Amino acid sequence: MKKMKRFLVFLPLIALLMIYSCEGEKKINYPEAKKVDTVDVYFGTEVPDPYRWLEDDNSEETAEWVKAQNEITNAYLADIPFREAIEKRMTELWNYPKYQVPFKEGDHYFYFKNDGLQNQSVLYMQKSLDAEPEVLLDPNQFSEDGTIALASMGISHDGKLLAYGISRSGSDWNEICVMDVKSRRQLKDTIRWVKFSGIAWEGVGFYYSGYDAPEKGEEYSDKNEYHKIYYHKLGTPQSEDKVIFENREYPLRTFAASVTDDQKYLIVYESESTSGNALFIKNLKKKNAGFVQIAGGFDYEYRIIDDLEDELLMHTNYEAPKWKVVLVEPDKPGIENWKTIIPEKEEVLQGVAVAGGKLIAEYMKDATSKAYIYEFNGDYIAEMDLPGIGTMFSFNGKKDENLAFYGFTSFTFPSTIYKYDIKQNISEVYKESKIDFNTGDFETEQIFFESKDGTKVPMFLVHKKGIKKDGDNPVLLYGYGGFNVSLTPSFSVTRLTFLEQGGIYALVNLRGGGEYGEEWHEAGMKLNKQNVFDDFIGAAEYLVSDDYTKPEKIAIMGGSNGGLLVGTVMTQRPDLFGVAIPIVGVMDMLRYQHFTIGWAWASDYETSEESREMFEYLYGYSPLHNIKEGVEYPATMAVTADHDDRVVPAHTFKFMATLQEKGGGDEPYLVRIETKAGHGAGKPTSKIIEEYTDIFSFVMYNLEMEVEY
Repeated sequence: MKKMKRFLVFLPLIALLMIYSCEGEKKINYPEAKKVDTVDVYFGTEVPDPYRWLEDDNSEETAEWVKAQNEITNAYLADIPFREAIEKRMTELWNYPKYQVPFKEGDHYFYFKNDGLQNQSVLYMQKSLDAEPEVLLDPNQFSEDGTIALASMGISHDGKLLAYGISRSGSDWNEICVMDVKSRRQLKDTIRWVKFSGIAWEGVGFYYSGYDAPEKGEEYSDKNEYHKIYYHKLGTPQSEDKVIFENREYPLRTFAASVTDDQKYLIVYESESTSGNALFIKNLKKKNAGFVQIAGGFDYEYRIIDDLEDELLMHTNYEAPKWKVVLVEPDKPGIENWKTIIPEKEEVLQGVAVAGGKLIAEYMKDATSKAYIYEFNGDYIAEMDLPGIGTMFSFNGKKDENLAFYGFTSFTFPSTIYKYDIKQNISEVYKESKIDFNTGDFETEQIFFESKDGTKVPMFLVHKKGIKKDGDNPVLLYGYGGFNVSLTPSFSVTRLTFLEQGGIYALVNLRGGGEYGEEWHEAGMKLNKQNVFDDFIGAAEYLVSDDYTKPEKIAIMGGSNGGLLVGTVMTQRPDLFGVAIPIVGVMDMLRYQHFTIGWAWASDYETSEESREMFEYLYGYSPLHNIKEGVEYPATMAVTADHDDRVVPAHTFKFMATLQEKGGGDEPYLVRIETKAGHGAGKPTSKIIEEYTDIFSFVMYNLEMEVEY
């Protein structure tokens, strides 16, 4: 049995939430959750779903359950003796200026800045790099509590108009508004029911993507179907917006639009999942021109970089798992006519920018950034001299201008903005941030361990210099492992308090991600998904065997697909971890496809209806369905939000109701349910600080760390 921790929790009478154990400890008495007789049958196997009623996020019963759960969790957290000190220190650390990479449109430069504790970053503009910045748009004025956020934006090519999308309470639903840049005057144009959309200006309007208005009351849970691309002409009502592209035969597909920098080509991407797309183009300069299909099917990715006169530069993993760049003639779009400009290399080609008459190719080697400069014909020029081992991001430049900008960050290196002279291949700091944190006291190491099947898996370890391998260090193990997402070194204020108190932050580059290209991704998909969990378990076992730590000192954390990861490994190996923090996790692998955009994840997961084999595989690791009666699971605090319409909160609700019902031992099984928040994007600073204060207070308390501030 794990060592018992003493804690006092003062709660309202509503649920008689505490009872005494025989040792005199107080134990949480969770709110009673009714059970219903719902049973689904998959290929002859009956699967009970007793908490199906928690899927109804509009019901009074669900609201009462949420209220009671938050009362328990808030009372537990309030009794952690160092919680206020953690919040104070995290607020101090957060209070430093943060810049995003500038970009240029028309005659002005634009960039985002947060002074420190502002809930939302502010959009600035300036005539030149030496001119006084002016506030163009301050999202902090959208709402008093910061829960209305800027979700997307697009500035017209002449720099005179700004279209921007706003999100309320973290929802994926957006509204697009339009502003005159010079006068700051809001135009009457307002577009609603926008989702999974960019803003692409062309002529006297812009392209965007959206759905028909959902049924009232079903906005945050109903399945999203029949996505479309529209064109909105300024000064006209939304009802007159033209549908530019749709596919009525396939309701579960999404579409995105972009326009080349010279506004010659409209690019349309058609997807049916989170990876793979078909590609269409339309010549906007030719009257009555139709769409030309450049690539079909959904096995590969095709991304247009830009056009070079009458040809299109394209970044693709077609017959190149680590990506390449090809040149495509719109009038001869067949694959047999594609010309390779930058062939596939050992490193993963993450992206390509056109700037200063050159191609800037961003690569990833062992989850860290490299960058190389090429001529338009593919001739190699030089390697960029990056500031160190870390992550390059958001390279912004113009095709015919020598000056460009990019960002760089690492685990102990706050995001810094660099000004880059392309001809001279010289970078210099443009904007940097001073933070109240002694980065020189910490170090990062990258190790490689063997997973269950012998695969070498990389992991970054961040900790104080001179740490002792005495098997007693607290560890926060973080991973994702899915959807071709790569985890690379980055700076985050949220984990600094943990590092200051002697913790080790461990980030694992699991299969299912994109760190080594499409083959690495596929090795963690569908019937290979267990590899992801084995990699994560293998990371923990390595840290124990190499005397960094011991199981009861390991906390695990992950969000979304990473929440699925945490939920799965804590049910497969409850003995290996001391604390589990699944954040907005996908916990019901049999029903995820029935909510909002969940159907799009089938490319990585497949579905329970696909085949008996797939059902049995999903059923075998689905976190909700693998909680065993009487097993002592790690101290758990699941985190979700009431407006999460990406991974609906029902996943977390049902998982935690089951864990509270079945889990044995004396560890707390809590759920933190944020209000007026969604899947994470656009969350105001105040809520982020509150959330991570609670998370790290829970983690450090249950790892029995000695916190000194």
